[in-house]
Amino acid sequence: MLWRVRVTLPDRPGALAELAAECGKAGANIVGVQAFPDNDRVTDELVLRTPDEWTAEDLVVLHERSGGRDVVAATCTEEALLDQPTRFVQAARSVLAQPASFPDVVAHLFDADVLPGEGPQDVMEMVVGDVQVQIRRVAPFTAVEHARGAAMAELVSDVLGRDRPAFAPSGGRRIGAGAVPTYVVDGGTVTALADGVAAGRAVVVASTEDPTVFTVDIRVDAAWQRRGIGTRLLGDSARLARGLGASEIVLTTAHDNRAVMPMVLSAGMRGRIRMAGETLTVRISVTELRPLDR
Repeated sequence: MLWRVRVTLPDRPGALAELAAECGKAGANIVGVQAFPDNDRVTDELVLRTPDEWTAEDLVVLHERSGGRDVVAATCTEEALLDQPTRFVQAARSVLAQPASFPDVVAHLFDADVLPGEGPQDVMEMVVGDVQVQIRRVAPFTAVEHARGAAMAELVSDVLGRDRPAFAPSGGRRIGAGAVPTYVVDGGTVTALADGVAAGRAVVVASTEDPTVFTVDIRVDAAWQRRGIGTRLLGDSARLARGLGASEIVLTTAHDNRAVMPMVLSAGMRGRIRMAGETLTVRISVTELRPLDR
């Protein structure tokens, strides 16, 4: 059976050797090691192969007997034996191909989750543009891992910053041959009209569970996508929701929707993005926005 174990050891010569000797005596074979130094201590991540009957508690006792502290043990797969730099390169390629997958990919990279679990968990927060991403796990994140996560987020921010369209809040941008969209508000709906035809629509609805949270459903006709309409609809619907008493809006879409993150960044808003299964959710605070003039 394979286990991934996080253990904090004193930063002194021979500490890891003592642990390795104890593992050898107990019949646990160390097949992978990563070290994360932090001031006067070192957090080691070990991948061990043990007999099938071993439990997490057996590994905790073994490592504490060897002088380790803050021991966290969990079963893992053969993927844990892959070369770490290779894993990071593969993760970067996946995110660049599909930016909205960033939370899911990074969580997998750090053996974490995007959703809160039971009991105490450590949280790593990263920012892509103005979008806040959180991942969490039981084992504390090291300073080295925080630096790696920040570097991944900066890479995605740079790429999205080059690719995203400009935000045109005044609506004066030409969309097609002779078509300049106008944005019409009717109740809780904002519609983008181009030559009298609806090119896109945003619907704002108050949550039944929390009156300060509004859901926003944005649809843009395929013929009018990637022309800034979704960004403008997001901005207008966010301000509309603010005027209706919202403190936060929530967008929910398919996990493979590549337009969501660039759209939020282009609108200049701060959001929290979360991916769970086939669903991508973005929560955006609107408390600092001026209500939309209607």
